[in-house]
Amino acid sequence: MIAAEILRAQLGRTLDGTDFTQLGERYAGKVRDNYTRGGMRTLIATDRLSAFDLVLGTVPFKGQVLNQFAAYWFIESRAIAPSHFIDAPDPNVTRAVECAALPVEMVVRSYLTGVTSTSIWRNYQDGRREFGGVTLPEGMRKNQPLPRALITPTTKAPKGGHDENVTRAQVIERGLVDAATWEKLEAMVLNMFKFGQERARERGLILVDTKYELGRAPDGRIVFIDEIHTPDSSRYWYADDYEARLAAGEEPRGLDKEYVRRYYVGLGYKGDGPPPPMPDDVRVEAARRYIEAYELVTGRTFAPNTEPPLERIKRNLEIK
Repeated sequence: MIAAEILRAQLGRTLDGTDFTQLGERYAGKVRDNYTRGGMRTLIATDRLSAFDLVLGTVPFKGQVLNQFAAYWFIESRAIAPSHFIDAPDPNVTRAVECAALPVEMVVRSYLTGVTSTSIWRNYQDGRREFGGVTLPEGMRKNQPLPRALITPTTKAPKGGHDENVTRAQVIERGLVDAATWEKLEAMVLNMFKFGQERARERGLILVDTKYELGRAPDGRIVFIDEIHTPDSSRYWYADDYEARLAAGEEPRGLDKEYVRRYYVGLGYKGDGPPPPMPDDVRVEAARRYIEAYELVTGRTFAPNTEPPLERIKRNLEIK
């Protein structure tokens, strides 16, 4: 694992944004800066951390971890489903085929957990029992396995807005996608989730839930876009002590940004109004967890690049 001193030294050198007009039209998402030109999208993963549909701050090396994590999964899953991925010419950068994003996010869950307003656990606490076409029994406890993997889609909120839980019927009724497209999406994401869970299990981890974004490529195919199975879009737990901690009523040990969400919830913050600043200790611990997740899942050692990121990206992308 990377030394804490290296993480602390990077606190003042995080990548919080870019402005490379030479790459095309710019759109800044919560985490990635996107540039589109000539049928290609350049995605630059910054060090911004988003939760509660807000940017909370930056985390050392997060963009490098996130980009390389996503590239790993895009390459490893090529036999499972197509994606927009072309290559990753820089630790923070992915080049991809420009696709028309579908206006629904496909969330797949296999455990009753979460702390945000759209989480299945929060909705279960509030009395809802119908999820993804399945009626859950009364008396379930937080972090229990679900009867099967459930698809609980959400709308794609505009920047600054909150995603909305919707049902399959609502997705079709609102015209977000038609019934035939939904069936295809459902099969694609369940197959990808099964693949991800199998890989995680081999590494001593549980892939608890994840969010997929899909788009339509220029040739008409539906493909995975943005990222797959990263700690930003997915929840990972350690498998070795999951059962014991569940029996004891303790939270599972995790390797994802749920650590940061829990910190903010502990402050009484749940996404309303400006977020409190993220302390350096929380930023460093979040970085450590991102890196550990990358190394455990991929089996690779994370090699941090401490060069000034903007200068390095310009060089690697040959930006004049």
